[in-house]
Amino acid sequence: MKALKFSRKPAKYVAAGLAGKLAPGKGASVGPIKLVDMDEPELPAQDWVRLRPRLAGICGSDLATIDGYSSRYFEPIVSFPFVPGHEVVGDLEDGTRAVLIPVLSCVTRGISPLCRSCEAGQTNRCGRIAYGHLEPGLQTGYCADTGGGWSGELVAHPSQILPIPESLTDEQAVMIEPTACAVHGARAVLSGAADKPANIALIGSGTLGLLTLAALRAQGSEAHIIVTGKYPHQKALATSLGADKVVSPRELGRAVRSRVGAWVMDDSSPHEGQLSDGMDVVVDCVGSEASLTQALQVVAPGGRIVVIGMPGHTSLDLTSLWHRETSITGCYAYTRSDFEAAINLVSSADLGRLVSATYPLSRYEEAIDHAANAGTRGAVKIAFDLRKKDRR
Repeated sequence: MKALKFSRKPAKYVAAGLAGKLAPGKGASVGPIKLVDMDEPELPAQDWVRLRPRLAGICGSDLATIDGYSSRYFEPIVSFPFVPGHEVVGDLEDGTRAVLIPVLSCVTRGISPLCRSCEAGQTNRCGRIAYGHLEPGLQTGYCADTGGGWSGELVAHPSQILPIPESLTDEQAVMIEPTACAVHGARAVLSGAADKPANIALIGSGTLGLLTLAALRAQGSEAHIIVTGKYPHQKALATSLGADKVVSPRELGRAVRSRVGAWVMDDSSPHEGQLSDGMDVVVDCVGSEASLTQALQVVAPGGRIVVIGMPGHTSLDLTSLWHRETSITGCYAYTRSDFEAAINLVSSADLGRLVSATYPLSRYEEAIDHAANAGTRGAVKIAFDLRKKDRR
């Protein structure tokens, strides 16, 4: 079958990092990812199944890996060579169309007894993702034994398979995994305090930011939500998905000041200075040093910052975290319950419209370039289309 294989080649990874700094997405042309012919992965155990991808999305974490700026934290929980791709809708051998729940937890790894997190149903918090009968891998798409969605076929444990309604298109279905991440994040935002937040700032209007906004509204949030967006199509989508106000990133401080009556504690920097008051919750869907710094500036004393998705390397001044008794909470992945809620949200909000373009595997460099520069090109989600080719 055809597959995009990412190998452990340190020199090429360094080259990808240099190319990615020059232009996002360019790591694909010089890095350790290549289109190859390879055998289908073997079933790790008798009860496992085969899934043939129809569409497989390109995620921000994939781009970070390809462009060589993902954290070294992941090194012991990834195994090489791996086939990327964890946003997958595909067909089982009996013809059932299903989406993949990618987390490789205790159950998938054959570990018994389960860890405390898995026992509680919080498989996204499993601490045993480098153990069991599988090679290390936090998710399918980062594990040498499972394969990934950027190929003709992958293998999965039955607990990772979720059949989907016939009414959903493939484009809607491929959005279920990132929407589940957003649902999980929205639930964290709304369940993290005794009172529901009245004011929320959401930083970032890429795929995850837009989906988190939709999930907050679907979860019943009546908060006043201010969203940052860089490009016209992002601002239009954010408005359609329920934002009360959409501003450019540099205008966020002013918008928060207007909303809560805050003062700027550094008058020489009206757009970047620390505010005296702020939003009850700031949701950071970017995860950069700049976005986290801004989140600390506009969150209220005693407020919360929720980081959804995968942040990169950051260097932060956390003095205000101590002085203002604020908190930063990470939010990773999802549970099966989040996936089930995501199916309904994808359908009701027609989130398949966020799929802007699809590519065959043979055009992977173009696809990755498009995904890495989606904002400037008026796009949101880019995916690989394996419905006609690349399966064998």
